[in-house]
Amino acid sequence: MQTFRGPVGAGALGRTLIHEHVFVGSTELDVNHPHPEWDEDRAVALAARQLTELYRLGVRTVVDLTVLGLGRDVARVARVAQQVPVHLVASTGYYTADVLPPFFGTHGPGRLVGGPDPLVEFFVGDIEVGIAGTGVRAGMLKVVTDAPGITDDVARVMTAAAVASRQTGVPITTHSRPDLRNGLDQQAFLRAAGVDLSRVVIGHCGDSEDLPYLRSLMDAGSTIGMDRFGMEHVLPDERRVAVVLELLRLGYADRMVLSHDAATFSRVTPPSWRAAHAPHWRFETIPRRIVPMLLDGGASPEEIERMLVTNPARILVPA
Repeated sequence: MQTFRGPVGAGALGRTLIHEHVFVGSTELDVNHPHPEWDEDRAVALAARQLTELYRLGVRTVVDLTVLGLGRDVARVARVAQQVPVHLVASTGYYTADVLPPFFGTHGPGRLVGGPDPLVEFFVGDIEVGIAGTGVRAGMLKVVTDAPGITDDVARVMTAAAVASRQTGVPITTHSRPDLRNGLDQQAFLRAAGVDLSRVVIGHCGDSEDLPYLRSLMDAGSTIGMDRFGMEHVLPDERRVAVVLELLRLGYADRMVLSHDAATFSRVTPPSWRAAHAPHWRFETIPRRIVPMLLDGGASPEEIERMLVTNPARILVPA
């Protein structure tokens, strides 16, 4: 398993938060119109403190799902990784719900400039060689579908991710919209592209209380990401916990992973907004708040470890 500090074995991953972000930005805005709350040195120091505290709370690995389209800067995150005891895992993919930048319209088979599909080259290179000259190799692929559905450009990203996953063994996680039940569309597309659905995490399923839908995703072979704890402006944590508890009761402990989709800094929802509107949307919410709620609700310690340790390790370590 590749991390910012190099490869580690599955047994070293420990408790893992499999869907998080260290920094989320917008590259052109950040260059031309810096956010008033952003200071890189302070942000790096804050991230290092938060991740060190997370280690003290028992978490050993954090997957940073900040990919292209979300202001990914692996060199910046590497500054954090050098200071913290947790394993940080980098990701590759492209975050778009509709269209790609114009570069991709002219580059690729049958296009104006031609050549191989740069998305495949980027994804495979990030996994096999390293990202942006840092030597940090990606350990997860990420794709997105949202309200626009699987547009032509989204299909192109998903196809490239499927090729990279098949070639390298690296798993795929998705941004999904459970209110639209579009995890089913993601599964159908990736299955048709030759991806083993046991290597796919359907993300953001914790936003849903639709048990038949969630069960259908797991019954098809995927793991579901109950990965937005603390996002109580979308669904209160008590209701998120209740869904997990019911799925545990139904025997799905081996098909769920837990996380927050949090960030130490996000331009989309900056720190001042989060402090006022989503105070529990933090890396430490699962160990401090959610695990006790699950245990009080009847989850066993073994089920907690399966969702936080066993399942993430099974997904992250290439088949």
